[in-house]
Amino acid sequence: MHVLLKRDGWPVNPKRIYRLYKEMGLQLRNKVPKRRVKAKLRADRTDATHSNHVWAMDFVHDQLATGRKIRILTVVDTFSRFSPAVDARFSYRGEDVVQTLERICRQVGYPAVIRVDNGSE
Repeated sequence: MHVLLKRDGWPVNPKRIYRLYKEMGLQLRNKVPKRRVKAKLRADRTDATHSNHVWAMDFVHDQLATGRKIRILTVVDTFSRFSPAVDARFSYRGEDVVQTLERICRQVGYPAVIRVDNGSE
């Protein structure tokens, strides 16, 4: 009905179409509610009890004014919110991540747990 009225030049909007359907006794389309995925609570996630217990590691992406993309490896101690490493590079390989982690572990010490999100990167 919406397409036919619009083709004939009638001003149409969703409220007008709804009102016309109701007046003519036509069957209205049911709006299907959007399904929401419930958040899963992870039982294996350990809370940090002291400094250097749990580190969180993730990549951040950005683009320079020249158009070149950079990747930034961020490592954060979840207890103290201290960031032992924020390392930016144009390309990051697995070996680079290992080198960065070894360097900061020599400086700060080894954590008991390293938490990563295993996203697209």
